[in-house]
Amino acid sequence: MDWRELSDDFPVSHRWPREQRSHAMSNFSVVREFVLLGFSHLQEFQILLFAFILLIYVLTVLGNLTIILLTYLDSRLHSPMYFFLCNFSLMELLVTSTVVPRMLADLLSTHKTMSLAECLTQSFFYFSLGSTDFLILTVMAFDRYVAICRPLHYPTVMNGPVCIRLVVLCWMLGFLSIVSPTLQKTRLWFCGPNVIDHYFCDSAPLLKLSCSDTRHIERMDFFLSLIFVLTTMLLIVVSYILIVAAVLSIPSASGRQKAFSTCASHLTVVVLGYGSAIFIYVRPGKGHSTHLNKVVALMTAVVTPFLNPFIFTFRNEKVKEVIGDMVKKILLRGSVTHR
Repeated sequence: MDWRELSDDFPVSHRWPREQRSHAMSNFSVVREFVLLGFSHLQEFQILLFAFILLIYVLTVLGNLTIILLTYLDSRLHSPMYFFLCNFSLMELLVTSTVVPRMLADLLSTHKTMSLAECLTQSFFYFSLGSTDFLILTVMAFDRYVAICRPLHYPTVMNGPVCIRLVVLCWMLGFLSIVSPTLQKTRLWFCGPNVIDHYFCDSAPLLKLSCSDTRHIERMDFFLSLIFVLTTMLLIVVSYILIVAAVLSIPSASGRQKAFSTCASHLTVVVLGYGSAIFIYVRPGKGHSTHLNKVVALMTAVVTPFLNPFIFTFRNEKVKEVIGDMVKKILLRGSVTHR
């Protein structure tokens, strides 16, 4: 039977009484494998898409690894600001790696199936890492607030142990918050259709296919989105209001410019990251516009992790200085070797 016909014969089950739902489920096979549509509607551009996304992914990996290595190797970057930046780059690298390799494989494959276990595993890591990402961005805003608004207290407030504890707390909260909804999804029934109109196992398209009552999980997903997207964004906005007020009180123009330049790259990343996340996860009827969500999700999973290293590099004088010195050392060693 065609899955579209099956979908027509099997209406939204959470409107049914439990007895009817159980009877209906007994008449349908349980689905444990899903088909990812991805970009199947662009069949003639599959190879071109593969080459383009592969290039973006390689540059993303190289860019974020460069920031991580520079922060580790150069003592000039051994400060709280760059410690958080290093962790943020690691998050971006991991987030894009949960989605892009599978997307690339599907672009070259005709067998685009994913088991329920694989689907839930990908979903768990994507949302856990994404939640941690927002928390680290919030900590980065707090770090800038203390540095600019409380400069005399900065060395004691943002000392090494505190920075490590903040990052560990971000990781723990990000991962633990996604455990409960993921476990609840393992108890869902899937009776058909089994086609996910996305290139990864996003929550809304998956729940749309379930023949169980998913209203509680949908509410939980929305609640977590409010916490990790809107609440953290509100904290960042408040931090920057206080930062702007403090910067405007600086008497010298050069001082104001220097203070704003330390925040510009972080603020740019915040706008890019939160814009796409709010559009997809914090708005009514988000499950009913999958095609548009698919395009916007590319910002979070592919474009933003690619742009972030360049944003932090081009807008940060100290990082540019460290990269310049590293390039000079490499060239100098190369010339000595040739001699």
